[in-house]
Amino acid sequence: MFGLFNKSSDKANKWETISSLEDLDAAVNASFQKPVVLFKHSTTCSISGMAKSRLEVANDETSPTIYYLDLLAYRSISNEIADRFKVRHESPQVLVLKKGAVQYHASHGAINMKDLVLNAQ
Repeated sequence: MFGLFNKSSDKANKWETISSLEDLDAAVNASFQKPVVLFKHSTTCSISGMAKSRLEVANDETSPTIYYLDLLAYRSISNEIADRFKVRHESPQVLVLKKGAVQYHASHGAINMKDLVLNAQ
C-alpha cells in the first residue's frame, strides 16, 4: 500500500513476513536475541491500513524488527498468536515480544512507533 512496504531500502529490510507457523516460531526465537514486533494487519481495513502506514513512515534505525502478518490470508496463524500469547485477537494489532513473551500490545489507533520503540528497549 502506498509503495512504502515494497521499497528495497534499509527501512523495508526491518520487516519480515509471517506466512507459516515456522515463521512465527522464528520471530519468537528472534525475540530471545532482541525484542521484536508482531504486526497483525487486515488488508481490507482502512484503520489497519493507517496503522501500517504510521509504522512504515516512522520506521528508522531505532525501530525494532517488525514481523508482518496478513491476517486475512493467514487467519490460523493469527489465531495461534492469540492462543499462544493469551492476548485477545484484534485488528490491527501489535505485540512486542521479549524473550518469547509479550511485553506490550496495542490495537487500532493506539498503534504507533514511539510506543513500540519505548517498549522494545
